[in-house]
Amino acid sequence: MHIGLIGGIGPAATAAYYLKLVGRCRDAGVPLDLTIVNADIQTLAHNAQADCRDDQAAIYAELIDRLAAAGAKAAAITSIGGSFCEDETRALSALPLVSAFGALDDHFVTQGIGTIGILGTETVMRSHLYGRMTGTKTVIPEGQIAEVGQAYIDTALAGRSTDSARDLFFTAGRRMIEKMGADAVVLAGTDLGLAFDGQSPGFPVVDAIDVHVEHLFLLASDALKTQDLSL
Repeated sequence: MHIGLIGGIGPAATAAYYLKLVGRCRDAGVPLDLTIVNADIQTLAHNAQADCRDDQAAIYAELIDRLAAAGAKAAAITSIGGSFCEDETRALSALPLVSAFGALDDHFVTQGIGTIGILGTETVMRSHLYGRMTGTKTVIPEGQIAEVGQAYIDTALAGRSTDSARDLFFTAGRRMIEKMGADAVVLAGTDLGLAFDGQSPGFPVVDAIDVHVEHLFLLASDALKTQDLSL
């Protein structure tokens, strides 16, 4: 299946999606048909912070039209924070929209993760992954939510992580494990790899990109049908 990705939000996450999906298909001997369109991260950040769901959904819908014109049969948003208007986008979308949320919930259940700690934007954390986890309990870094959320936005916009931001993410993650009963921490901001890749934070980590990419790989290899998309 020809997969379409909405990228650029942020660029580092888009690159990670591309490299991991290409690598997964290469290792499995599956040919990959892929198109990426670029959304503006500054516009997304404004719309997400102002909760302008319809405005961002309209932007996504135009980009999905371009993906459909290029031959894509399904589309995905390469950002958990950027999925704040997923329902509104799906209502306008010319293609099936491949959500990360159902794939994440299934992964946690399969891996025996009863409670997951969340790192990401302030909205993603406060909403507990937009309330989409049905089989998994979620906890968030109470008392640090605004600080962590701003550090994440700054990291995504800069395309790199500072040492102080990395320390903050690691401290918040350890607290959720040690004090709040989380079995693991999900990197629910797709640019958090800028802080975590190649590091040893001292606690179990689930990268949302890896889980979403695996789901996209199954679609690309036709192991899943479009009616099986996780919503």
